[in-house]
Amino acid sequence: MDQDMGDAQPQPSETPSPGANREAALTIGDLGERTGVSPAVLRMWETRHGFPEPRRIASGHRRYSEADVHLVRHVLRRKEAGTRLEVAIADALSSGAPVPTSIFAELRRKHRALAPQRLRKSTLIALSWAIEDECCAVADTPILFGAFQRQQFFASSSARWHELARVARAAIVFADAWDGVADHSGPVRAALTEDAPLRREWAVVCDAADSPACLSAWELPGQQDVPDWERRFEAVWTVDPTAVRDAARAAAGVAAAAGAPSAQQLVDELATAPISTATTPPGTTALFNRVVSYVDRLA
Repeated sequence: MDQDMGDAQPQPSETPSPGANREAALTIGDLGERTGVSPAVLRMWETRHGFPEPRRIASGHRRYSEADVHLVRHVLRRKEAGTRLEVAIADALSSGAPVPTSIFAELRRKHRALAPQRLRKSTLIALSWAIEDECCAVADTPILFGAFQRQQFFASSSARWHELARVARAAIVFADAWDGVADHSGPVRAALTEDAPLRREWAVVCDAADSPACLSAWELPGQQDVPDWERRFEAVWTVDPTAVRDAARAAAGVAAAAGAPSAQQLVDELATAPISTATTPPGTTALFNRVVSYVDRLA
């Protein structure tokens, strides 16, 4: 049972330990008064969403800091703007964190178990086609991202991505620049600045409840004289829904920073956990079969 006593002050036995956060001196009643959210609702949020996360003193009472006040107010502002509670909370918790600028780095940071492999461009093409085909064939209104480094590399995949955009809920592609007339019938195009880490990366991300998959790679340096087909990348790929969602979040953040239409809406939508967290989706075998077929064809 919760032991919070509104505005009750800490007793001598409740003195924080030397390593405790001394700024966390607000009771749950104080937090409620400062934010307009009742203690009962704050407890419910904590139970259901792990937010706000209090520091517990020796007696078991909750204590909060000024930072918690700002976070709760942030959630309230987002809710008033029409954002779902869980999305508003996720946004508040990530608001102080730097926005990822690299899909590959974000996957390596959050999912250490993904073992990087050094692959040629031809192998990456096989993996990409397999993910794209499986996504187009079975995924239910996926959210798609593709990183092509340069516009000329996208040109050869343009027809495929127009078809993917037709079946996707959202599709965004990245490259160094987009010349010519805007094409509103295909994926949204996001231009990357000259110093953007994603300009060195190759990525295909399919965020879908029934068929999640992503491939992310960065080009190894010192390949100026290497034929295009033989260029080598360090790559990871996965069908783990949580890892795919993290890749999609990173991509959406880059797209939003680049000013891509509707990208901020995707940032909000992807803030929640994926519906499925199974690491072996039903389509894994089908995807693997496509990979083998394409690798054999391009060998």
